[in-house]
Parts: sequence; structure tokens; C-alpha cells
Amino acid sequence: MVVGSVLVTGGTGYIGSFTALALLEADYKVVIVDNLYNSSPEVINRIDLICGKKPEYIQCDITDEKKLDEVFDKHPDIDNVIHFAALKAVGESGEIPLEYYRVNVYGTLCLLRSMQRHHVTNIVFSSSATVYGDATRFENMIPIPEECPLGPTNPYGNTKFGVETMITDHINAERANAKKAGKSGEEHNAALLRYFNPAGSHPSGIMGEDPQGVPYNLLPLLAQVAVGKREKLLVFGDDYSSKDGTAIRDYIHILDLARGHTVALDHLRSKHPGVRAWNLGTGKGSTVYDMINAFSAAVGRELPYEVVGRRAGDVLDLTANPTRANKELGWKAERTLEEACADLWRWTESNPQGYRQEPPREFVEKLMKGRK
Repeated sequence: MVVGSVLVTGGTGYIGSFTALALLEADYKVVIVDNLYNSSPEVINRIDLICGKKPEYIQCDITDEKKLDEVFDKHPDIDNVIHFAALKAVGESGEIPLEYYRVNVYGTLCLLRSMQRHHVTNIVFSSSATVYGDATRFENMIPIPEECPLGPTNPYGNTKFGVETMITDHINAERANAKKAGKSGEEHNAALLRYFNPAGSHPSGIMGEDPQGVPYNLLPLLAQVAVGKREKLLVFGDDYSSKDGTAIRDYIHILDLARGHTVALDHLRSKHPGVRAWNLGTGKGSTVYDMINAFSAAVGRELPYEVVGRRAGDVLDLTANPTRANKELGWKAERTLEEACADLWRWTESNPQGYRQEPPREFVEKLMKGRK
């Protein structure tokens, strides 16, 4: 039995596709819109292989308001949105900030206006820990709680902060307008999910992260070093005040993160909290060297790296305090860093061309046996 219908923007991307899978497994109907800027439609087939259900896919740019209207018109049962569609590289955002504002902020404006016209009232937003900026500037804010004052240090973080503000203003206004009209307005809700560093792949080895072009995140870069696509990893700075001088991040397994989106959506639908922010993380920080060592262990050999200067906009420590999500959503990260590295290596080693190749036959056969 279908429990609800969800539009997933950016649903062929890394986190979006795993969330689409989690939604289908939780008996939601899923419609994906994506312009395939940094993803592949092949992931739709992999989702089907894993769970026996296929999301509907529509090619659509998040800034195309007319096309978004057409999607909602064609699917009047859509009553929720999970919004991932965005540009997401911190470094690149400093080089082309206007494009980040166009896609991330204007794209969300187009989405919210279309949702409003079609009376779609729940949105789960894929925000980021970058909205906190350098939390070490405050006392007792590491690991970072949601109450930490926001202060992004790069254009990417600024766009996420701007979108959080826009969504908050919109939901609050919709609720206030409903109350003026003598209604409760409780159907208008938003989850702002701030997360840290997603990692890993599906344990089956047939679904993972497949960035087009140069990846910007640590683990996909390490994976490229491991398969020989890249000579070495560049470590941006070893003069931070951490145990080994490298920056600290909170790495969360992609399956735990995807599940966080489904439980947040369930919470909006059942509890009607209005606007609420939740951190999704493990609460455990790992340095860049920790990650190099963990992934090297999964691969079975040491991976080469070179230390270069710090990257503009980077901060010392982005570790989540996930207590609020633990208590209010009943959600907790369950998988380990070692599992994330092992799953990522299984995907990378067996799928060197990512989604541009057929999935390994033995992995597919194992999946099919498990589904019988």
C-alpha cells in the first residue's frame, strides 16, 4: 500500500538516488526530476534492481518553473517534496558564485512557487553543515548543535543559508495566512536537514557515487587514486589545530543519511512541527588522515597523498551533535566508517566506469537470490 507520493528533486544524484531507494522501500511513490548535470539516469535501473520498484523520472531543470508546474499537473497525488537539486562544491562556489545563487536559491524559489500553486505543503530540504561556518568561534559548540549561530564561510554555504531562510519565511507565512482564514495551517511543514559528509555505497556493489568530471569530495577522490585515475590525493592544509593537523569532518554512511530523510518526512506528515532543523551525523569527527588510513585499509595498501595549502572557505571542525534527531526523529547513524569505506571500495573496484558500464553479473545474481 502506497503511504504517500514524493517529488524528489535532484533524485538521480548521489544522496537523492539513495533517498529515492529508501522511500520506495518505505512504500512511498516516487517521482524524480533532475537535469542530469552531475548524474546518470542509469541509477533508476539500479534502484529497480535493488528493490524491485522503479521511480518515475522526468528530465527537468530546477530553475524551469513552467516544467515544474507540468510535473505537478501530471501528478496531482504528489503531496511532499524532498529537495536535493543544487550545485554542491565549496571550492567551485568561490569561482562561480552567481551560478550557485541561480541554481540553488532561484531554483528553490521556482520550486516553492510551483508547490504553492499546487497546494503541496511539506518540504524536506537538503541543507548542509556548511551553514554553521566555523563553529569553533563559539565556546561549547563542538560537536555542533542546531542552536549554533549560523555563519557560512563560502558562497555554497551562503546559498544553503539563504534557502533555509526562504523556506522558513514561506512556511511561516503559509501557516499565518491559513490561521487568518480560520484554518489550522498545520499541513505546512519543512525539515531543514543539515548534514556533514556522506560516504559509502550500497552494500550490493551496484549503486554508489558516480560524479561526472572531477569529484570535489575526499572519499570519491581517494577512490580515484585507488583505481589509478588520479596520481595522489591533495590534502588541503596540515596546520589545523587537530590531533594530526588536518581538518575534521563527520562522515555518515549514505544508507543512514537516506533513512534520515524518510523519517524526517514521516515526522512532518504525522507531527506537523512547522519548520524544524535537524543535524544528521554520527557525532564522531575524523581527520583527513583518519580517512586516508581507513580507506587505505579497505583497499589493502597505502594510498599516496601530498599536502598543499588550505582551501579558501574551509574550517577546522564540522562534527555534528545529532542528539535532536536521535530524540525527536528516533533516528541514529548505525553504520561505521569502516563499513562506509568497504562499501565504497566494493563499488569503485567493481565499477571503474561507474554507471557507464553494466553492473557486475555476480552482484546482480546475488541480489536476485536475496529477493526471492
